Amino acid sequence: MTQAVPKIITFDEFIAWYPENSGVRYELHNGEIAEMSQPTGKHEKVKGFLVRKLSVEFDRLNLPYFIPNQAIVKPPARESGYFPDVLIVNDAALGSEPLWEKSSTIINGVSIPLVIEVVSTNWRDDYYLKLADYEEMGIPEYWVVDYAALGARKFIGNPKQPTFSLYQLINGEYQVTQFRGSDKIQSPTFSELNLTVEQIFIAGQ
Repeated sequence: MTQAVPKIITFDEFIAWYPENSGVRYELHNGEIAEMSQPTGKHEKVKGFLVRKLSVEFDRLNLPYFIPNQAIVKPPARESGYFPDVLIVNDAALGSEPLWEKSSTIINGVSIPLVIEVVSTNWRDDYYLKLADYEEMGIPEYWVVDYAALGARKFIGNPKQPTFSLYQLINGEYQVTQFRGSDKIQSPTFSELNLTVEQIFIAGQ
């Protein structure tokens, strides 16, 4: 028997409902369950490339960071829960995360040095919904990797072109810097990272 899911639910209800081993991923957006589309092969190659490069970098710097596979980011003020494409977590901060042990959930922005979304067909979530919530949480750095130029023209230019948008939290608000082509990414979290946008986008081909 399949149990009906109410239209508006709390985060705790979402965690209790979440089906295991279903092969389908879900997020909670302001109390509503959103089924996530299956990512393309190119999307996963870009994601895997970023995970590899960033893991090498924070390991080289001997930072207490790791990249979880299934961790949830929950804005404290909303009944929402997101599964970012790449989430870097500060292991030293987990002692202040009340939901971590029970449900692998992060609610404090200071626990997340960097969060990344690789843009897919649900690009509005990355440029509107998650951008606002990550900013409100105080996550210091947010990358939006739009390798397929899917976002609106007001975000990636007219004509549309593949764009890497780096949002840095300054005085409580995100300030964006955009990189394209052979531009080298200037990351405040990883200032010595030697990586161009072209390298990231080529990884998806």
